Amino acid sequence: MIENDISFKIRGAIFRVYNVLGPGLLESVYEIALAHVLTEMGLDVKRQVELPVIFEGIKLDSAFRIDLLVNDLVIIELKSVEDLRSVHHKQLITYLKLSGLKLGILVNFNTNVILESIFRKVNGL
Repeated sequence: MIENDISFKIRGAIFRVYNVLGPGLLESVYEIALAHVLTEMGLDVKRQVELPVIFEGIKLDSAFRIDLLVNDLVIIELKSVEDLRSVHHKQLITYLKLSGLKLGILVNFNTNVILESIFRKVNGL
């Protein structure tokens, strides 16, 4: 399965979770629910994946944690905030660059219109 196929399934899962739970819960609740739905769909989902940073040859352990990693190909960065900021988008782009992965999804569940709060980010490698 390629990234675009996975992305399509992720979007469907996000809509399902949002339609059941609605806005305003903690990010951790959405993470657990979304991981459950994606696993039900037959995808391999890892939660809170450590993403080390290499700085001048030194490995900085546990520098970052990816919220969800799907099929070892797509990063999902979850938020439940009043407003997404540019730093949230930059965070996902940085995760993609550090991991060498091509595709990430940023989603903010604290919204009235979930469709407007899902963003695809592509690593230009």
